[in-house]
Amino acid sequence: DLHHGLIPYLIPIDPRLQRILNLFNAKHNPHFTMTATQRMIALAPLALLCSVTSAFAPLASRPFTTLSHHEFVNVNGIQSSTRHNLMPLPLDGPSILDSTTLTLSFLNQLNENILTMDQTAAEQLAGPFFGASLFPYLGFLFFLNVPQNETPKGVTVGFATCLLFVFLTIPAAIAAKVWYDVSLADCDWIHGSAESMLTITNLVTVVAFRQALSWKEQQEQSGNANVKIPESVVSYDPMVKLVCGLTVLAFITALVPALAGAQVHTPYLDGFMDVPSSQLPWTATHPEPENSLTIATWIIHISSLVEWLVAMGFCWRWADSVGNPRWKGLTWGLLPLHTSGITACTYHLLYNSIPVLVPLQAFLTFVGNTTAMIAAYRIAVSNGWTVPWGEIPFLDASEDDSDYDAGIIREDSQTLVGFEDLGDALAKDNDYIFLVKLFAGCAVASYVVKYGEIWFDFPFQSELNIALAFIFIPSLLNAYKWWKRSQDPTFDGFFLGEGG
Repeated sequence: DLHHGLIPYLIPIDPRLQRILNLFNAKHNPHFTMTATQRMIALAPLALLCSVTSAFAPLASRPFTTLSHHEFVNVNGIQSSTRHNLMPLPLDGPSILDSTTLTLSFLNQLNENILTMDQTAAEQLAGPFFGASLFPYLGFLFFLNVPQNETPKGVTVGFATCLLFVFLTIPAAIAAKVWYDVSLADCDWIHGSAESMLTITNLVTVVAFRQALSWKEQQEQSGNANVKIPESVVSYDPMVKLVCGLTVLAFITALVPALAGAQVHTPYLDGFMDVPSSQLPWTATHPEPENSLTIATWIIHISSLVEWLVAMGFCWRWADSVGNPRWKGLTWGLLPLHTSGITACTYHLLYNSIPVLVPLQAFLTFVGNTTAMIAAYRIAVSNGWTVPWGEIPFLDASEDDSDYDAGIIREDSQTLVGFEDLGDALAKDNDYIFLVKLFAGCAVASYVVKYGEIWFDFPFQSELNIALAFIFIPSLLNAYKWWKRSQDPTFDGFFLGEGG
């Protein structure tokens, strides 16, 4: 029986939800003929929804009944025993209309809990997702780095540096909570130092990918297979040294203000790039809140988004260079992680006023790490890596690619149609000029965001609908663009015609 299978371990049962479950139980609904497997599939989304919802409400207000082994529960006057924690025996099923009413009531309560969620509840809900996301990311790194892939070593170092960001963010968040009783996002000097590690991750990945692509393209253009191989392609050392140097620098940016007695709203890097409100050439509609990000912190966030897009574009180009379309699957796999980054930026754009965005970001991180792992697995299998446990049917990477023609794909216009195309547009620049231009563009965008949003009302209204629009409209357009390119190699974007 499904009630004594999957569901007891996923849902702390509310008597009202029990009635909905009874609709899926043949004992209480003789007209229901689903098999156990079909019922499990049908109820899995409800199980996830209920388990998530239980985290939204404070413990004192949760209507769930906790049971231990062989305890008894009295619900609606019916006494029954149970062998499972948190799970009374089924009650007599209600009518379809009653269950529909209960479901609507449940969804209305869920919506209210989402809108009224506080920071503590949001962080408690986000924690399991962030923690669980570590495991698929480790799988992603493993599959990416199998020898058969011949992944540039520096690219592996770049992606692996994300683990350093994760582990250093933990003590940073603890420090913000212990010292100032605020979340990490509300303490700019700690926040900026911690988030700079994510920029380092993406920067190293982009630089290593860029060097490998340049080498491949020089080989193709010259017809000479003996073009000098960049050290970052065959050795971890160059990018490891770069990561170590930049990590020390990031540590110094946190150590100096800590020793100087920084306060909760001390600006990152002392706000040296900020423009004092008294010196602005205009009077803004709204004053900036104390927890607003400094320009330097905004540059870190925006550059991380841009660098990630560039890395996605490089994965797409690498598929052409090595003749393996599975690398384009990695572009798709990285897409939810980019949406996660947009969610974080939207949270800061609205001055951290919508706590539910925190667990949303955590959930997207978990999904993105999982899709990246799947994409890397398919790359590894397609390159001849032998799966020790046998092929997984729905992850089969052995489809026929005989129609794939990398030469056609490389006929794309060189028009700049998106941030992911910066790698193409700036391909003739050396690494230093490339990075200067990238960060200069991100600095301009940071000034526009920081001093532009105070002219509008929406950042101060905490509207969830607006936040979701900022998150998912760009993400959907981004996904559509990659889909369109996969269908039409000459597709140049939404606003520019071919050749610009």
